[in-house]
Amino acid sequence: MSLPRKSLSLLFVSLFSVTIFGGGSFTFFTIAADDTNLVFKGCANQKFQDPSGVYLQNLKNLMSTLVSQSSQKTFSTTSSGEDPYAIMGLYQCRGDLTPSQCYTCVSKIPEMSDKLCGSAVAARVQLSGCYLRYEVVGFKQVPGTEFLYKVCGSSRARGTEFESSRDAAFNMAENGVKSGGGGGGGGSSLFYTGNYQSVYVLGQCEGDLAASDCGDCVKSAFETAKDDCGDSVSGQVYLHKCYISYSYYSNGVPTISSPSATGTGAGTGTGTKQHAQRTVAIAVGGVAALGFIIVCLMFLKSVSKKRRSKY
Repeated sequence: MSLPRKSLSLLFVSLFSVTIFGGGSFTFFTIAADDTNLVFKGCANQKFQDPSGVYLQNLKNLMSTLVSQSSQKTFSTTSSGEDPYAIMGLYQCRGDLTPSQCYTCVSKIPEMSDKLCGSAVAARVQLSGCYLRYEVVGFKQVPGTEFLYKVCGSSRARGTEFESSRDAAFNMAENGVKSGGGGGGGGSSLFYTGNYQSVYVLGQCEGDLAASDCGDCVKSAFETAKDDCGDSVSGQVYLHKCYISYSYYSNGVPTISSPSATGTGAGTGTGTKQHAQRTVAIAVGGVAALGFIIVCLMFLKSVSKKRRSKY
């Protein structure tokens, strides 16, 4: 006996809807976790006085060199041009990114910098997974612990358990960047992720910073987070030479070890991201499976009605 046309249509439409819903949910999560999302930008008020176009050409060459280098390593610094038109710049990718991911992130910045800062003599563009900054040689320098930007979560955690876990995690990260640090290299040695009880923490310094200076910078960032974010369950603090983030999970930090992670305890950071993606995939799969079961039951019910009406 052939299937009733109406039942076939219902089966097709229902399965199509489940597939779209599942795919849409997963795609949305991927976009939300995009390492190229803009976090903040900083642009100097001064502009290039450049009727000959030398500065802007040097800046273009600088950007091109940095983007090219990002396919090989996660941190690099270089300069372009000669005095008085020289410009120096650097990029830094998050320590758990591969060179390919680093390149994808850094390559987004030149165009964004041009749109956001134009011909500013100094600028920094911070994305979720990397940042790039440049300045004309001789531009006024700021301390490595100069505050740039912060984000504090709106949700709150009450009680001493959160505070003690947070503080212990902060201390772990401070010691972690010191013991794993060393300056120079690819910059990944000054990167740490880990968790203490229910608090996940990340700390990273600019790749040319000494390990002890990195520890001091990260400590200053954590102190800012404690003062400014208080009992927020999450926060991010960006200083000139380092940045930190933390998140509190009331049911414990979800972790899956990752062989590609770097630094002491670095498996936690990458694993948490993978765990979240896997959780979404499982949830989407569960929704699709449930939808399929419902469609099958509706189909069987329709067939049963047809048989009863026939006989």
